[in-house]
Amino acid sequence: MTTGRGPWWKGTRGEGYLAGQLALMALVFLGPRAAPGWPAWPSVFAGPASIAGVLLMLMGGLLLFAGGARLGARLTPLPYPKDRSTLIVTGPYRWVRHPMYGGGILLAFGWAMAVHGSLTFGYAVALAVFLDVKSRREERWLSERYPEYADYRTRVHKLIPFVY
Repeated sequence: MTTGRGPWWKGTRGEGYLAGQLALMALVFLGPRAAPGWPAWPSVFAGPASIAGVLLMLMGGLLLFAGGARLGARLTPLPYPKDRSTLIVTGPYRWVRHPMYGGGILLAFGWAMAVHGSLTFGYAVALAVFLDVKSRREERWLSERYPEYADYRTRVHKLIPFVY
């Protein structure tokens, strides 16, 4: 199947970004948590880190779910916006432009803290950087599609509500 943008396997709608995101998510949740010989997290930090991690995962999961639910049928795994879609600026999108990416970032950091994974924390950093880069590309496409996106960008945080 082809579109006016070219065949899907050439990645003209951001397929490579999706593949990278899935690989990093698998690494965060399934990859090794610590390198052999690395010391364990100090026990004084383990309990608070677990509690903070669970709270971050709950907030991240809620943000991710709310973003997906608000998009409804407009939801696509690709960063390229669907044809005949409209710009959503309500629900979680009034606080953050990419709530699903932000939710995924919070989930990843929460998981790293909950499992006390030093390497997992590094993977979460890599995922956050990757999603920031992916969102930049997506925002170029959104700006081309929706003239009002420029104003929306100036008013709403990018990935983490009230922070970034």
